Amino acid sequence: MTDSLGPRLKIGVVVPSTNTSAQPELDAMRPDGVTNHTGRMVIGDDPMVDEPGFDHVMRGIRASTLPAIESVACCDPGCVIVGVSPESYWEGTEAHGRVLHSMREAAGGRPVTMSPDAIGAALSAYDVRRIAVITPYLPVGDDSVSRFFEDSGYDLLSVRGLGVPSPAKIAHVSETELRDVVKEIDSADVEAIVQVGTNVAMARLAAAAEFWLGKPVLSNNTVLYWHALRQNRIADRVRGFGSLLAAY
Repeated sequence: MTDSLGPRLKIGVVVPSTNTSAQPELDAMRPDGVTNHTGRMVIGDDPMVDEPGFDHVMRGIRASTLPAIESVACCDPGCVIVGVSPESYWEGTEAHGRVLHSMREAAGGRPVTMSPDAIGAALSAYDVRRIAVITPYLPVGDDSVSRFFEDSGYDLLSVRGLGVPSPAKIAHVSETELRDVVKEIDSADVEAIVQVGTNVAMARLAAAAEFWLGKPVLSNNTVLYWHALRQNRIADRVRGFGSLLAAY
């Protein structure tokens, strides 16, 4: 017998408890017969304006990620999305495999989708290497993101942090602000624009920006969900969230 509401796929999703954007955006992308089941990494809305503050937030995420994954694994999902970006980039490319392995173990061996793998797959689908990146962070967070993409072999032409001072306030970034920063970092040399940070509500704005610019604009939440669906052989074309979900 299969799950009555999610006969095709159940997706476990874990996000920080301060995140109010990922769950509604991912739910809006669900194909018929696919369900999402969200667990929370319990952290405080602590300042992350300097390195000690950012480290404190990261310690809270690290301490709560595996228990959150274990909580959603109890409903027997087909895979788990880890909807937090800083942990994916903070320790660099060499640590990524180790971090991913520990998360798969917590998920009972189930496939785990993290931002670097999902973004890498999306950029490969478009066959692009020259990118510009938007983050919600101050320079202390931008530096780790930049280093990760550069170490992964991408030509990072521009990175623009939105300077948000705490995790919950990332969700306060408006579509107007996002529109303006997309225009600011774009250039003729940029092949794709990548947004990281799962509490930034950018899925629909990114889709609209593709029409203005004529190039891929990749929202973190859209990329994560696309990768989870395709890795589990759900090939539905979901419209309204850009070319990635609609055509790849």
